Amino acid sequence: MTGMQEQWQKISENLRGVLNPGIFKVWIHPLDAHIEGNSLCLAAPSEYVARWLRDRMQDTLRSAAAPVLQVAPENIDIRISCQGAAPAPAAPAAPAAVAAAPLAAPVAQPVHEAPATPLHTAPSRPSQPLWQPSQCSLPLPAPTLRPRTRQRWRFSFDDFVVGPCNAMAVAAAKDICHDGGCVETLFVSSASGLGKTHIMQSVGRAVQEQGGQARLAYLSAEDLASRYVAALRSNDVESFRARLRDLDVLLLEDVHFLQGKEKMQDMVLTVIKSLQDRGGRAIFTSSFSPRELEKLDSQLVSHFCSGIVSPLERPDTEMCRHILERKAKSFQVLLPDEVCDLLAGRLQGDVRQLESCLKSLVFKARMLNCGLNPELALEVLQQYATVDCGPDFASIVRLVCESYGLNERQLASRSHKQQYVLARNTIYYLARKHTDMSLKEIGERFNRRHSTVIKGITSLEREIANESRVGRQISRAVELIERNAGIRPEMSLAGKVPAARHAAPSLLSL
Repeated sequence: MTGMQEQWQKISENLRGVLNPGIFKVWIHPLDAHIEGNSLCLAAPSEYVARWLRDRMQDTLRSAAAPVLQVAPENIDIRISCQGAAPAPAAPAAPAAVAAAPLAAPVAQPVHEAPATPLHTAPSRPSQPLWQPSQCSLPLPAPTLRPRTRQRWRFSFDDFVVGPCNAMAVAAAKDICHDGGCVETLFVSSASGLGKTHIMQSVGRAVQEQGGQARLAYLSAEDLASRYVAALRSNDVESFRARLRDLDVLLLEDVHFLQGKEKMQDMVLTVIKSLQDRGGRAIFTSSFSPRELEKLDSQLVSHFCSGIVSPLERPDTEMCRHILERKAKSFQVLLPDEVCDLLAGRLQGDVRQLESCLKSLVFKARMLNCGLNPELALEVLQQYATVDCGPDFASIVRLVCESYGLNERQLASRSHKQQYVLARNTIYYLARKHTDMSLKEIGERFNRRHSTVIKGITSLEREIANESRVGRQISRAVELIERNAGIRPEMSLAGKVPAARHAAPSLLSL
């Protein structure tokens, strides 16, 4: 990676930390960048995108580039053009601080679902982005093609903080990067936000940087299923299977999505057997351990467990401090010990949330032209869940009933009304997240099998991740339920004193 590419990657990370994920994916990710001195030249995929960026993102782009280029925002020249056209000079830099408008702009697309992309192998990108870095969108390689583009991976082992909670998984992942290593198959499980995707992308980057002609595919099980269906419709199944069987490295996320899909399970099993027969390597991730995936074929589960099975545990306070210190160094900011202690003590258990909170804090401090301090940190923490005593199962059920306008008898019924199903899935999700109950124990409370609980949690997480209309309403409902349970701090409209309890929005219209 060249110095200019590294600079653009850092600028992109700054933008990712302050923009809505959907806005970043739609408007920022497709851009090509060229940096010369104090000039940032951006090539957009269309004139519409270029015009939108000129109209709305000038100040935000300057603010994100300033700490990387080490120049005051008003001295940065932003030029935005359509790909293939000459760069158009941007409007003069405004003297005002970073505009906050883009932070509240509407979501244009779901964050985790990328548009369908052609199958190909993965150094500069072409005018149309063939390889998306989203965890659900990386395409399969066509074995007959030589690599033409080089993927810009978001993560690497260099920026992964290793501790007792993840040391075994990281060691196994590093070993799997090398052809002929001891580990050929790795299964990583954990709750959301603990590093599964980071490990996957770190392996992909390491394999790619070794050079050679290793054929690698990185995608989610849901994306694999979508591509399989597309191959069926285009009568191209054999070619699709052949490309999968010829892989050297397979990185497959969220394999719990394969539950109940027998044809997909058969295909994945065939691919794994082919990989193992040829000495290939594979990593699988899931929100659940292999033994919890009851609706998967026993042979497939056996192959998942044929190598190393390593869960990622939640980091303790000390490790959270190390993560914050490492991230602050990458942001080129001074993180006082009292602020670091405050964030690490209040945001244990979710590394993604920890990093997001620090990004928000750094951006707000830059907007206000002040240093990081505990008062500002407390303001930012209002938007994040904190480690107070979590609710028990009975409290979760009561709060969900209040939010959805139901009673426990209705929830325990066999009815499949959408409102009832959503309420049950919300209980499964919150119980899994905030209690130590097993999936089987959660299911028994409603006389449901634990596979039903897995399906419910997976469905809810997918809706939230997709940021669909239903997903956004569910997300707001979950947030308010957590606030009422004392997990998230409540603030009055003035933002200074605790507000009265309030119910989640009604989901009767879903």
